[in-house]
Amino acid sequence: MFTGIVTELGTVAAVAETDTGRRMQITAAATARGMKIGDSVAVNGVCLTAVSVGASGFTLEAVGETLSRTNLGALGVGDSVDLERPMAANGRFDGHVVQGHVDAVGTIARIDAEGEARRIRVAVPPDLDRYLVEKGSVTVDGVSLTITAVSRPRSDATWFEVVLIPHTLEVTVLGQRAVGDAVNLEADVIAKYVERMMEAAP
Repeated sequence: MFTGIVTELGTVAAVAETDTGRRMQITAAATARGMKIGDSVAVNGVCLTAVSVGASGFTLEAVGETLSRTNLGALGVGDSVDLERPMAANGRFDGHVVQGHVDAVGTIARIDAEGEARRIRVAVPPDLDRYLVEKGSVTVDGVSLTITAVSRPRSDATWFEVVLIPHTLEVTVLGQRAVGDAVNLEADVIAKYVERMMEAAP
């Protein structure tokens, strides 16, 4: 389990296409410290497995299914990525429950400056809209954020907005995003459980 608190901004050092997807080498010394082969790590909010580990970073493999459902397929050498190791059982819980299972890819529709902060509107697929509520949680490229505004139910255009403080802009990939960029989205899992229980109710 993750919490959506990015611990390091890594850099894609190499990318190689494979028969099943792609292999990516990530430079991130702090994240690699103490990591072992087989350990999990969230990359832009996607839970992946380390297949090799060194002092300066690690290598991951993503299969075609993952690449087709996330923005990882667009990563190239030199790109930055948000990184988070799973939370330890005795760890501090600072974000919200994040599984590392991306629900959809959204598109940044607009970015507005609010002093040193930025308000970002993300266009989302209609089937994700029902899990989004004002003041609720959402994960964007692995970053736990609070929704500040959301489109009305059954609107023709579905979207939500978040406001990013300068610290978040500095230490995550969201500070590098521009209008039109794709972002990985994970809705709050509690909303999905509630929906499932309501469907199963007599």
